[in-house]
Amino acid sequence: MNNIDLFKKPEDLEKKLTSSPENKPGNKISDSSRPLADRLRPKDFDDFVGQDHIISKGRILRKMIEDDNLNSMILWGPPGCGKTTLAHIISKKSSAEFKTLSAVVAGKSDVKEIIYEAKRMKKHYGTKTILFIDEIHRFNKAQQDAFLPYVEDGTIILIGATTENPSFEIIAPLLSRTKLFVLKRLEDESILTILKRSLEDKKIGLEKLNPIVSDELLKMIIRIGEGDARSALNTLELAVKNTPQDKNLKRQLTEDIIKDAAQKRIPVYDKAGEEHYNLISALHKSLRGSDPDASLYWLARMIESGENPLYIARRLVRFASEDVGMADPDALVVTMAAKDAVHFIGLPEGNLALAQAAVYLATAPKSNALYTAYSKARQDVNDQPNLPVPLHIRNAPTKMMEDLGYGEDYKYPHDFDNAITKQDYLPDNLKDRLYYRPTDRGFESEIKKRINFIKKKKYEK
Repeated sequence: MNNIDLFKKPEDLEKKLTSSPENKPGNKISDSSRPLADRLRPKDFDDFVGQDHIISKGRILRKMIEDDNLNSMILWGPPGCGKTTLAHIISKKSSAEFKTLSAVVAGKSDVKEIIYEAKRMKKHYGTKTILFIDEIHRFNKAQQDAFLPYVEDGTIILIGATTENPSFEIIAPLLSRTKLFVLKRLEDESILTILKRSLEDKKIGLEKLNPIVSDELLKMIIRIGEGDARSALNTLELAVKNTPQDKNLKRQLTEDIIKDAAQKRIPVYDKAGEEHYNLISALHKSLRGSDPDASLYWLARMIESGENPLYIARRLVRFASEDVGMADPDALVVTMAAKDAVHFIGLPEGNLALAQAAVYLATAPKSNALYTAYSKARQDVNDQPNLPVPLHIRNAPTKMMEDLGYGEDYKYPHDFDNAITKQDYLPDNLKDRLYYRPTDRGFESEIKKRINFIKKKKYEK
């Protein structure tokens, strides 16, 4: 059975497509019941705010849209930065059929119906079909695979929008068939422009509700929204609608009303996605850079976002050996104690144990000599995995092994001054190999003195 056989019969499909409310141009939800962010959505580039790096005049994306010559693409950016708005502008400017799906609720049958109709429109009328998929990262690998042949042969022009890093969430074959456009978090000034427009718009904005909102309150909304224009508009609309009118029919917004409308905003975080790796990288590099304040900030970001505290503790333990090492051997002790404290008392009480460990690591002397030494030793093991243990440092628990020379000529260090004597311990192929090179930082400077003392005594024998 070929792909077309899997689709519904044409008459069933056409009935559904023509009866579906979203496919009837004149059948729209009333403005009064639509969210403010949707009502104010720009219909043209003249009203679009931000993202000049990809949609200003002369840029390739804008040129593709205005020339109605689109290729399949992925729009990647944070929430509320304009991905869906761009799709709406494309729908207005393109002569192609424009279909929309949300990967949150769409299923296999929805995709099949659109593909069938796209094939029909292309075959009988020569009409292209643009398929916009919001939250495309929510489609699994098999679902994304299903688009490949239809993107490849031009049956559909795919526009996928995602807040997640496409490198992690979009399959490589689909990425190779699409152009990636990266949208940035909106600047505060851009969101301020959007909010003021909403307050001044008499037809579909908030002007008719007579709000009085100071610039300081607007900036407060922007801070809470963290670059998300949709969130900022939702907060403003909720605050205005829930502010009582005074005797002059005005609505005077206050800081308390804004806070109540906004509630607590959970930091954007995905434990399996890019932000997870971005934040742990920021914490690690702040620790390595000996910045306790930045370390505490990134630690708090991870904890408040819901990261597993034991994951953080494991990374701190790793850092203690990798970046502090023998410059301060107590770093490992402190981080292990923090891990045990978190495991013992949990959160939120365990937050301070992690914070204590982070500050200790940030202010400790740094050395990666231990990390470098082990890496070199590991490389030799991988390059020459089966070098024999020298006979003189082998145990000889049996008479036969003793007769074979196991343990012969071994020098027992405690029989010598300072328990030091010259003796080879590495395989012959690695004789005189030097892995560990201590620095002059922290306790490692003492270790360096000890190593030099040991070498001097060995060569005195």
